[in-house]
Amino acid sequence: MGYCPGVNPMLVITNADAGTADQEALEAALAILHTGASVEVAETSNPGELDGVLHRAGSRVIVVAGGDGSLHAVIAALHRRNELKDATLALLPMGTGNDFARGNDIPLDIEEAAKVVLEGTVRPVDLIVDDTGSIVVNNVHVGLGAQASRKAATWKTRLGSVGVGKVNLGKLGYPVGALMSAFHPPSWRLRVEVDGEVVNDLDRPVLQVAIGNGGNVGGGTELNPDADPEDGLLDVMISRAVGPLSKIGYVVKLRSGEHEERDDVVSLRGRTVSVSGEDFWLSADGEIAGPERTRTWRLEPAAYQMILPR
Repeated sequence: MGYCPGVNPMLVITNADAGTADQEALEAALAILHTGASVEVAETSNPGELDGVLHRAGSRVIVVAGGDGSLHAVIAALHRRNELKDATLALLPMGTGNDFARGNDIPLDIEEAAKVVLEGTVRPVDLIVDDTGSIVVNNVHVGLGAQASRKAATWKTRLGSVGVGKVNLGKLGYPVGALMSAFHPPSWRLRVEVDGEVVNDLDRPVLQVAIGNGGNVGGGTELNPDADPEDGLLDVMISRAVGPLSKIGYVVKLRSGEHEERDDVVSLRGRTVSVSGEDFWLSADGEIAGPERTRTWRLEPAAYQMILPR
């Protein structure tokens, strides 16, 4: 589908709590957008304000200036309002992880990303919806992954100070968190079903289950390396690396995105995934939830439109 910015006015949604450096970067990106479209900027700081802004979005392109959390919040609000199907979105990545941007080749340089908003292609993008009605834009993982996310938040802050600006060790936060949490608890007894077929039962302990619409988590760790949010399928990865040495080997491979080559890792594709068993925590687009005993996710193909690189 072609895209004509001159005919598509834009509503740029930003975080009211953004710092000065982010504001300067955003101004540079907005200057680029102004060359090709009429642009309104709306700052939001809570769900109520976001709802009010979306209420007057109309047919405008909704440009999210923020990270994965901001993108999730906007898509979740549109889904709740039953307005997602007709929406066209774009992204100016301004987060620390920017996993959706990484997985879809959206430049992390915000000025380059602004050029994509003007010159890119509108494409249909899939969405994950769970049995509580919550949505997942990028990736949801259970077990080790959620434990890692809880610890990674601390380590990302600590490691983020090692370096200059965004060139730092923050992206190592997820593997570091994974290694630290790999032994507490040692494993989970979970039944995993893909499209109704049991692919892991309670007698086979697992370390991690990851369900990917997108592949990246934790600022660049490729948890589901082949996940594609345009292919109409969920990528499912089950790690059975529950022995002490196996866990270390798994996490080492996780850092390089080669974990799926291991014999104790299973990779599958499907449209629905159910996880049940003993208490587990989950991380959906970086948001931690739990403990849960059962949860089912399904793919909603072509749930919305997004401007992506050509």
